[in-house]
Amino acid sequence: MAARRFPVISARKAPRQARSVRLVEDTLEAAIRVLAREGARRFTTGVSVGSLYQYFPNKEAILFRLQTDEWRRTAALLDGILADVSRGPMQRLRDTVLAFFRSEWDEAALRLALADAAPAYRAAPEVLEHRGSGKRRTLRFMAELLPDVVPQRRKFAGEVIMTVMSSLGKSVSEQARSQVVVESWAHVVAEMLCSYVERETTGEPDRRY
Repeated sequence: MAARRFPVISARKAPRQARSVRLVEDTLEAAIRVLAREGARRFTTGVSVGSLYQYFPNKEAILFRLQTDEWRRTAALLDGILADVSRGPMQRLRDTVLAFFRSEWDEAALRLALADAAPAYRAAPEVLEHRGSGKRRTLRFMAELLPDVVPQRRKFAGEVIMTVMSSLGKSVSEQARSQVVVESWAHVVAEMLCSYVERETTGEPDRRY
C-alpha cells in the first residue's frame, strides 16, 4: 500500500525585508479574521495569489502556520509557568491548568476553526513533532512533581493530566461557555488534578503496574 501523502504545509521561505515581513504579518492577521468568521472550509485570504504564494504554497500551509503560531503561544505560556521555580510544583500544576483553560476561552473561535482544518495535516511530520514536544515537556515536569514515583506510574499520571486538560479544554472551545463558567471549570479541574497527584505521592500499591 502506498504511503498516504499530505499537502506541503511548510512555508516556502521566510520573509527578509521589512516590507515582506509586514506582508506576511498582514496576511496572517487577515487570515485569522476570515477563518474565525467563515471557518476552515470556506477559508480564503483576501490577498493576491501572487504575493501570497511567494511564502505559502497553498491554503493548508497558511492554516498550519496559524496553528503552529497558536501552539507556540500556548507552549510559551505553559513553559513560563512550569519553569517558575519560585512556586512549588503543585502550585505550578494548578496555575498551568487555570492558564490553559483561560487561553482556551480567549481563542475559542480560532481554535475551533483550526480544529476543523486539522484533518488536512493531522499526521504530517511537523504535527507529530509538536505532539512529541508536548509529551517531553510533561514528562520533565512530572519528574519534578512526582520524584519518588516509579517512572511508569509517573508517565501514566502525566498522560492522565494531559488527556483531562485537552479533552475538557476542547469542550470549553466547542460549547462557547461564558468566561465565568470557564473560570469555574478551570478551578474544579485544577483541584481535581492536584488531588489526583497528591494521592499518587502516597505510594499506595496499584495492581496496574
